Amino acid sequence: MASLGAAGAGGAVMIGFGVLGEIQAYSDGVAVDLGPARQRSVLAALLVDINRTVPVEGLVDRVWGVRPPQRGRPTLYSYLSRLRRALDTMADEASADRASIVRRPAGYALLADPGVVDVRVFSDLVGQARAADDGRAAVLFERALGLWRGEPFAGVDTPWFNSLRDSLLGERHACRLDRNDVQLRRGHHAALLTELAACHEALPLDERLAAQFMLALYRSGRAADALRCFERVRRALAEELGSDPGLELGRLHQRVLANDPAIGAPGAPAATAVAAPAAGAVPTSGIPSSRDRALPRQLPATPAWFTGRQRELAELDKALGQAGQPGGAVAVCAVSGSGGVGKTSLAVHWAHRNTDRFPDGQLYVDLRGFDPSGEPLAPAAVVRVFLDALGVGSGSIPVDQEALSGLYRSLVAERRMLIVLDNAADAAQVAAVLPGSAGCAVLVTSRRRLTGLAVTHGAYLLPLDVLTASESRDLLGRHLGEDRLAADPEAVTAVLEHCAGLPLAISVVGARAAARAGFPLAVFAEELQDQSARLDALDAGDLSANVRAVCLVSYRALTDGAAEVFRLLGAAPGPEIGLAAAGSLLGRSPAATRAALRELETVHLVQQSAPYRYRMHDLIRLYAAERAAVDQSEESRERALRRVLDFYLHTAYAGAKVLTPLQHHHLELEPPLDGVSPQTPADQTAVMSWFRAEHACLLAAQGFAGRQRWDVLVWQLARVLDGFLWRQGRLHDHVALWRTGLAAAERLGEGTARAWAHRRLAHACARSGNHDDALHHADSALVAAEEAGDLSEQARIHDVTAWSWAQRGDDRQALTHVRHSLRLHRMGHDPLAQANALNAVGWYEARIGDYRGAMAHCEEALEIHRRHGFRDGEACTLDSLGFIAHAAARHDEALAYYRRARALFHDLGNLYEEANTLANLGDVHLALAQPDEARHNWRQAVSLYDAQHRTEDARRLQAKLSRTPGAST
Repeated sequence: MASLGAAGAGGAVMIGFGVLGEIQAYSDGVAVDLGPARQRSVLAALLVDINRTVPVEGLVDRVWGVRPPQRGRPTLYSYLSRLRRALDTMADEASADRASIVRRPAGYALLADPGVVDVRVFSDLVGQARAADDGRAAVLFERALGLWRGEPFAGVDTPWFNSLRDSLLGERHACRLDRNDVQLRRGHHAALLTELAACHEALPLDERLAAQFMLALYRSGRAADALRCFERVRRALAEELGSDPGLELGRLHQRVLANDPAIGAPGAPAATAVAAPAAGAVPTSGIPSSRDRALPRQLPATPAWFTGRQRELAELDKALGQAGQPGGAVAVCAVSGSGGVGKTSLAVHWAHRNTDRFPDGQLYVDLRGFDPSGEPLAPAAVVRVFLDALGVGSGSIPVDQEALSGLYRSLVAERRMLIVLDNAADAAQVAAVLPGSAGCAVLVTSRRRLTGLAVTHGAYLLPLDVLTASESRDLLGRHLGEDRLAADPEAVTAVLEHCAGLPLAISVVGARAAARAGFPLAVFAEELQDQSARLDALDAGDLSANVRAVCLVSYRALTDGAAEVFRLLGAAPGPEIGLAAAGSLLGRSPAATRAALRELETVHLVQQSAPYRYRMHDLIRLYAAERAAVDQSEESRERALRRVLDFYLHTAYAGAKVLTPLQHHHLELEPPLDGVSPQTPADQTAVMSWFRAEHACLLAAQGFAGRQRWDVLVWQLARVLDGFLWRQGRLHDHVALWRTGLAAAERLGEGTARAWAHRRLAHACARSGNHDDALHHADSALVAAEEAGDLSEQARIHDVTAWSWAQRGDDRQALTHVRHSLRLHRMGHDPLAQANALNAVGWYEARIGDYRGAMAHCEEALEIHRRHGFRDGEACTLDSLGFIAHAAARHDEALAYYRRARALFHDLGNLYEEANTLANLGDVHLALAQPDEARHNWRQAVSLYDAQHRTEDARRLQAKLSRTPGAST
């Protein structure tokens, strides 16, 4: 077997695996005993999908076909166990080339460097050769062909292996043909003759092979034999297929008959005097005239499952529909997007819909800019492909790059053609093959944003995003049919949610489900539910139909610095990340962070969802997290995550102090880690804006810290997030925040922390209508505060207990608790806490009809709040005074109080209390016989209640609306 792998440092053991012949394994050149044939086929079935999970049922199918033994799985497990032992003998634990078979939730995988498997090396070499110049390509093709020792998987006979064997033999034949073309261009026809003769005899109907054999014969001075070869092919085609030779072979036949010097050996003297073209000049012999030019139709097949994209198709019509205007520039449109988002499908679909606009033909090439099997195509190789399609014989293609490009541009000048450049690496690769005249339209696809192409060639840039929800469902329906989708709508919803609009992911699931028509869709939804195995479930067994492989190609294109950023972003908590948070995660300056994020954005691995806010597609995030687990040390990952949590904590605390300047909200925080740059919002407006942008990330950060048992962080994040969630009326988030915070406080075992957590959870439960839980946590909070001897905390707990009793309709019990709270607060030194307690006493006194006492307490509270500039307290007290005035039938006075309270709540972003005040304003307007104004305020309140999921409050107001004369809901 040809040498594979590479010796590790210090002469570590070199291993290799071969399937291009008998299934073999070598360790330092010595064959390893792989056991019986069936056991070797298990190894081969894993090697073909190296580093990817193969389901157990897939292994059974590959190894035994349609008739597995009764004990197929136990036998398979036995083979796997023996193979593990065999692999263990091939390399030591520290070897870089170590191979191992691992069990995963979805099946088994063989983990090793792909460079130790001959079939993977063959594919890589062929890809490199096709992108290289002829001299290097010849060497690479020969190395690739030298890996073959016979038929692949020799001795194995199952449907899966037989199909794969045929496919690989086809790839070897294509490699040979490409090698032959290279060697013929280099003038090595004599060395090829013997092999070409044998291959032609075995494949007499292969016209490309026949043309190569004819050219080699002609250049070897055997023109008569070349003509006889053509005649044999012509007769064979007529007898077996009822057809004639194709255009290219027929043209070569005519040139042999005419002794055309253009097909002579490179560098050989022509049979008749013909001047050799100067460097950079375009040759004319062997080039078809306009009358004889081929009409290329190179577009791939129309995508079978293409769905939606009506807006993007219209944009393509606009960008390319006016190609060919006199005096204009060539029309170029570049479609960019992440791997698997459907760029090629969109381009090919549009191209087929618009062939009538381009009567002179359509050229297509895969530029292999992001190709898992090889390097990007060199511009010269692309031009050669196009010249061949335009009818230029191989002998007429110039060697000089300038002449090559000149010939191509000359042939497409004045022609109305569509040129599709698929999968471009960058703008430079595209620019080198653009036509020079306005008659052509060029449609480019790439994972990169080809901004340079817009600058230099005026290209129209069309970014492509994921499918909409309806388009996603339509695509799955195209694969499975509407009946199957209608049979299990919950599973459909789950599948589409996990695929997150990525067409490749939806199509992979659709194809797998279509192949298992008897399986309920819930089976596939359950596979996707497990995040750790989701990418395994999105693998259809081919590099082009594998979400993980698609992500890998983009990942490999990154610089080392950007690759690290990609990995850490995948591990960061939250659905997105801001620039400042990303800088702390990475420990980099804003400029360096922005540059790295720009590189990721260029290849669509992140999206800038809003200025300086970055988001990853869910499946790309999973892949990034996988890479972080493999390529990033655990220590560096943990330090980066601690940095970003430090950023969130310190910035949120700075904001919380602006929102709630009460003494008891003070926290003693450890200094942030090196590399962390917390922000300091300037005022309440800036604070609320920051919290709105970051609240999902803050909640995710607390959840992540909880899973890591970083309990001090968990508890502190609950403290600093509390005020924002309270103001915004995010009831479910508020309850979840404090349930997580309480669990951390209990683990810490500190009395004051436990009292705080129980108290805030009690208040959150009371607000969300869970009054039994509210009283339970209030009682627990009071016990913890009494144990800690914290009188201020006891006072605040009585406030919460009062609120819970009031929600149950017992205002007198509530008043008892707030009076107790006021007595405790008067013993302390926090005037704002005393003012809050005074307002609460006044509120509950008004609720039981003591308006004089209520007014006195609330006016005292208002004076304290205004003296200390505490606008939250001022707004709450104004609301209480409005309630008192309304209850006392002083409606105009109530209206003034409520309006000032509502304006303050609105400015402060306190949506919860703003909704309540709007409802109260409606009541006052109704009392003033102003039903239209009442309905207007109630409707605004209902809108806020709905947004806060306060269904009971919304239902109460809807009932008022329906009872009010002339109401319409």
